[in-house]
Amino acid sequence: MLNQNVVIIGGGVIGLLTAFNLAPKVRSVTLLDRSLVGQESSWAGGGIVSPLYPWRYSPAVTALSHWSQDFYPRLAERLSAMTGIDPEVHKTGLYWLDLDDEAKALEWAARMQRPLTSVDISAVYDAVTVLGGGYSRAVHMADVANVRNPRLVKSLKAALMAMPNVVIREHCQVSGFVRDGNRVTGVRTEEGDVLGDNVVLAAGAWSGDLLSSLGLALPVEPVKGQMILYKCAADFLPSMILAKGRYAIPRRDGHVLIGSTLEHEGYDKTPTETALESLKASAIELIPALADAQVVGHWAGLRPGSPDGIPFIGPVPGHPGLWLNCGHYRNGLVLAPASCQLLTDLLMGETPIIDKTPYAPAGRLNG
Repeated sequence: MLNQNVVIIGGGVIGLLTAFNLAPKVRSVTLLDRSLVGQESSWAGGGIVSPLYPWRYSPAVTALSHWSQDFYPRLAERLSAMTGIDPEVHKTGLYWLDLDDEAKALEWAARMQRPLTSVDISAVYDAVTVLGGGYSRAVHMADVANVRNPRLVKSLKAALMAMPNVVIREHCQVSGFVRDGNRVTGVRTEEGDVLGDNVVLAAGAWSGDLLSSLGLALPVEPVKGQMILYKCAADFLPSMILAKGRYAIPRRDGHVLIGSTLEHEGYDKTPTETALESLKASAIELIPALADAQVVGHWAGLRPGSPDGIPFIGPVPGHPGLWLNCGHYRNGLVLAPASCQLLTDLLMGETPIIDKTPYAPAGRLNG
């Protein structure tokens, strides 16, 4: 254990899991959130434990996602045992329908040794009897799971609150950094300065705004996404399905998520009628029976958009004591276990789980 205090800015799944990893290794962890923990993109996302189209991403994203996919079941079991709150890692598999780049997907799977296979469309209709008509081709990955992200956040928060050396401060907005020369020694809040030996910036879409106070330009921006939720029978949809960029995700209790939009609207996360109608149309095209189902939820969240979806993980050059774990774009929940373990390894001076180079802030910031 290192005799140091760590301050974490941001209480989404990245901040919470970073705190969870660091707490057993340092003297204290203080986690600050501008609102309530886990109420932004971590709550709003779908929770598929895979990038939507993994073969379209860089090897940097693939490396994080593979590590996380393999780790998630163990994490869920551990959190459930600690807190009694099951994050519900639900292994349903995923069918991609009528892909334009199916050959690329299968080549990627062969190269990466991932269990993605082409399947006869009749087999898909046999397996997913509620699927809409008109689809002609499919590929399937049987081991893809989804995590019930609101419960993951709730479980992580409960686990942290049970740790004697962790403090969670909600409704505590960080306005800037405390510095001793170039070294970052804490953060400024309306309630006073919070000091630490190391500060981790994990504020999602708001990370760039904070880093700009140091004269650094972090290319992370909010990207709005809207989703809708139906309540169906528990056995209504046996698998996740994805077509034309829209997906359906079944939860264990029969809730079915349909998502999502991609909108560049700044920090506005107001749900819109236009998106609602578009999502309903996609839902009915995928699963016609949803035309008679009630929408029980419609919301919007802000993803932390970043170039190529590659997160920033590691120390900020020229500002010792400051670390980044942000910019996960559409894959925060997917990449969280690996990202937070990598950040922990680097901060603690331990051997990193994967090559740190692609995620290093050095050379990727302007200022």
